[in-house]
Amino acid sequence: MSSTNIEHVMPVKLAQALANPLFPALDSQLRAGRHIGIEELDNHAFLMDYQLYLEEFYSRYNVELLRAPEGFFYLRPRSTTLIPRSVLSELDMMVGKILCFLYLSPERLANEGIFTQQELYDELMSLADENRLLKLVNQRSTGSDLDRGRLQEKMRASLNRLRRLGMVWFMGNDNSKFRINESVFRFGADVRSGDDPREAQLRLIRDGEAVALSRAEEGDDNDSEADAPLPEDESND
Repeated sequence: MSSTNIEHVMPVKLAQALANPLFPALDSQLRAGRHIGIEELDNHAFLMDYQLYLEEFYSRYNVELLRAPEGFFYLRPRSTTLIPRSVLSELDMMVGKILCFLYLSPERLANEGIFTQQELYDELMSLADENRLLKLVNQRSTGSDLDRGRLQEKMRASLNRLRRLGMVWFMGNDNSKFRINESVFRFGADVRSGDDPREAQLRLIRDGEAVALSRAEEGDDNDSEADAPLPEDESND
């Protein structure tokens, strides 16, 4: 089919995008809630090249292909979306907010951007309401070592879920260490402006304010999903 004939059906650039061998896997990842940052060089470059045409393509499913101020891409569904939508658990969201806080910290530069799961757990217990966290794993929690151990296991599951969404990279075969990606700013939408973004993020954590992703993978366990308010940039859906 000639380019002239193709244009009667769709723009040539969109046809090129859909025919690109990168598209099937990338499309599946976006629909599953994955965020595509600049560290994924080929996929990110592909989205940069075809963003305008893919925006039109995804609009047919009542979702938006968005590029965040930090540069990563993701899909944001409308209320009438044809793509299944879900939200993260309350613990998933809290872990995401802690990751965003760590991303903003001086320690990220000092550690070359690498953190350990133990450091994440320590920050979680230090910054968030401990009683509230423990009740997420046991409503009758007494603060026992057993409950703390279960919380740490749940935190690791949340971290792995966020890894699948493109928020962190595990360091090789050692999943005890990870690098945080800029897409964690999905959990800090209101800290992009202001004099002290770390202080703003800390308030977000301590106030227990919920920040939900519009589309995210559902967990493998039985965590209850939190129907939380959307971030400010999603309030018009």
